[in-house]
Amino acid sequence: MQTALHKDTKRADYASTKPQVLGAWVASVEPGSPADDAGIEPGMRIDAVNDVPLRDIIDWRWEADGNEAELVVWVPEEEELYGAVLYRQPGQDWGIEFTDVLFDGIRTCVNACQFCFMAMLPDDARASLSLRDDDYRLSFLQGNFVTLTNVSDDEVDRIIDCRLEPMNVSLHAISPEVRCSLIGRHAQRGIDVLERLLEAGIEVHGQIVLCAGINDGDELRRTLDWVEKWPSFTSLALVPMGYTKYSRRFSSSFSEDQEASRKVIRMLEPYQARARRELGITRFQLSDEFYLDADLPVPPADTYDGYPQFYDGIGMLRSFLDEAHEVCLERRDDLARISQRMQELDRRMLFVCGEAAAGVIEEFCCNWAHTLGLPKAQAAPYAIRNNYYGGDVNVTGLIVSCDLLAQLPADLHNTVVVLPEAMFNFDHMTLDGDTQQHIVAELTARGATVRIAQTAPHALLDVLLECCGTI
Repeated sequence: MQTALHKDTKRADYASTKPQVLGAWVASVEPGSPADDAGIEPGMRIDAVNDVPLRDIIDWRWEADGNEAELVVWVPEEEELYGAVLYRQPGQDWGIEFTDVLFDGIRTCVNACQFCFMAMLPDDARASLSLRDDDYRLSFLQGNFVTLTNVSDDEVDRIIDCRLEPMNVSLHAISPEVRCSLIGRHAQRGIDVLERLLEAGIEVHGQIVLCAGINDGDELRRTLDWVEKWPSFTSLALVPMGYTKYSRRFSSSFSEDQEASRKVIRMLEPYQARARRELGITRFQLSDEFYLDADLPVPPADTYDGYPQFYDGIGMLRSFLDEAHEVCLERRDDLARISQRMQELDRRMLFVCGEAAAGVIEEFCCNWAHTLGLPKAQAAPYAIRNNYYGGDVNVTGLIVSCDLLAQLPADLHNTVVVLPEAMFNFDHMTLDGDTQQHIVAELTARGATVRIAQTAPHALLDVLLECCGTI
């Protein structure tokens, strides 16, 4: 059950500008599949499977787990409900893709966290960005962090009975008074639910957003001690609180205090050592920002236990550095081909990124040049300062169009500009509401050859190789 859900379910996009429509609406049907044979078509809605109403994709996977499924299907054109029976061979997929993974709507947050990024958005931010989701199903399905403060007893039973794990849980602090100050009046409910899950052996990946003077120091030590007691709490990530220029509560964080960042790193070291000695995993992990803020090298890859919290910023820099080293060793011919083509065309390459990532991308570009014996790198990072959000926001995924277009050179002739895929949502829009199509057109008008890529060495090379064949 668990593996199938994680492997086969596509991530839903809740920052989309498109309205979410309730119901298990069929997006596509694979030709020749059991669903196709039964007459299921895109645009229909499946209301129940084996007499069980569908709340989400979890119900679908759980109830339709056998080789026969009785459906109740709504056909909009006829405004009628019909019954349909699907049959399949062992291991065969039903052949249905849904428009969403949640059929009954998204559970929203009931908290008032001091550090909530949604409270630090500009007044003109589009409405979809202020949707504060806190849905335990998205924690399981796509790795979102949830507080568990809005989970009912029946839902706790469901998590345990269906083994919806790992759960990704925002912990922040353990002392009731500190949690209440940080999260709000529902804080204790989150701990009560979390303890039930841990007692049942549900695997948990936790997160602490560390706020200087609030949940660091002695409170952090108490929280770490509490986590150590639970074997199924397999990872705990510490990330520094980030703030924007619109914050009314915070105007500094660990990014302005090198010694405070180093103190956090030192505090975690004995916990990490015990975990490696007793469990064979590091378990307690720090986000990349702490090492950047402390001006210390990021740890080796085995520190990150297979990167269970990669998309929480835990180990991204180490992964990039190791992949860059691998690329220079294993793809020398590709590096040479790209360099030769760019020399022939007298073109340079710019990798757009946030300020936080500029250092590791620069290292990759220098290693590229060194591998080929070139006097200087033909590629370079182009760090965009985030003036739109301000504060200490400096990550690639929060780059916006107005900053990008204002800071890139007006003359981009003979330049290949690689934009990071992470700055666009599923509708290919930036956080300030511009479209990918418009940005590409603007940069093309400046003379650039524009490509979109994941900010990872192999992906960057693949895009540049394709580019070499088209320019």
